[in-house]
Amino acid sequence: MPRTVRDASLESRTARSRLKARTKPHYRALEPGTLHLGYRKPLSGAGKWLARHYVGEQRYELETIGTADDFSDADGVAILNYGQAQALARQRMVDRAHAAAGKHGPLTVEDVMDSYLSFLATNRKSVNDARHRAEAFILPELGKIEVEHLTTERLTKWHADLAALPARAWTKSPRITKDKEALRRRQASANRVLIILRAALSRAWRDGKISSDTAWRRVEPFRGVTIARTRYLTIAEAQRLINGCLPDFRLLVEAALQTGCRLGELVRLEARDFNEDVGTLAIRQSKSGKVRHVMLTEEGVALFSRLVAGRRGDEILLRKADGTPWGPSQQFERIADACRRGNISPPIGFHGLRHTYASLAIMSGAPLLAVARNLGHRDTKMIEAHYGHLSANYMADSIRTHAPRFGMVEPTNVSALKR
Repeated sequence: MPRTVRDASLESRTARSRLKARTKPHYRALEPGTLHLGYRKPLSGAGKWLARHYVGEQRYELETIGTADDFSDADGVAILNYGQAQALARQRMVDRAHAAAGKHGPLTVEDVMDSYLSFLATNRKSVNDARHRAEAFILPELGKIEVEHLTTERLTKWHADLAALPARAWTKSPRITKDKEALRRRQASANRVLIILRAALSRAWRDGKISSDTAWRRVEPFRGVTIARTRYLTIAEAQRLINGCLPDFRLLVEAALQTGCRLGELVRLEARDFNEDVGTLAIRQSKSGKVRHVMLTEEGVALFSRLVAGRRGDEILLRKADGTPWGPSQQFERIADACRRGNISPPIGFHGLRHTYASLAIMSGAPLLAVARNLGHRDTKMIEAHYGHLSANYMADSIRTHAPRFGMVEPTNVSALKR
């Protein structure tokens, strides 16, 4: 059920009786900037409920939706109380949005997901992962359900069932619910799917296509299932990995270690994206869809200075040995071969180079916000979740190294027994 917005001057007939009669309605915002419920009190007789819809360009449309229960008891049809008027105003808002979109039937979860995926395809770079998870986990169970019929109980059960699903074909654990670590991974995965569904539904709600966001807003994700990143390369391992790469792939690996950028961001870099004067690299096509500027070290500046030498501004910087661009999934075999030649055990994937950059930077004392901005995060939330323990270790080591000593511990030849 939609949440009832409280208003002491409108929600009872006694309170409304104290209002002055006037031409201009008394308004209460139901969806700020989109929908208001109005009450117009006449000189005599019962007042009228109105819905005020925002239609763009600072214009509104008024719609009379019923008679207020100022004298007669509400029946939900001809006479409406304050709560019923809110519900009807919201439903009219949804109906108008459906009509504007050319949709006259009930809106389903599948409709919402289609709209959201289209939005991601146009404005974001994360559409492939969202589409895969939607097709595998959302649409089979929820796709045909009308969004107005979604309940917190139904969504909570769906979310819990995701964590109990048997392993996908490409995973290693065949009995995922009986192993604690495997269960944690499935719960973390279920949370990621829930985030996608929430984002799609919330976007439709903000667009006025759904009357309330209560059902999915109340679904609680699994707690304590996101763990810190633990696999990263040491400086020595990174050097061995670089030495184990073929020449063209080596440049790609070096660029990843110097920037922390994703593979997709690196292979799209053009010569004009490097600014040698300020030592930055412009990432124009990122996962978030926003441009960011990666600050480079002296080594990073030297690397990209070599890469851009003699290149036109629109030339791709990182290519294969035959001059063709890097394609999807072409890094898997090459990084595995480099790990074998560099004696990296356990081996690391290409995305692990991003974790290596972040981990080593944080352990060297780089502020979390600076690392987050270089990696393309809005704030430090993700950095703290995955690398916060490294920052804590750095702080502990710094205190042990630099905190003052006062000579309070007297020398002794007595040793404590080990337990």
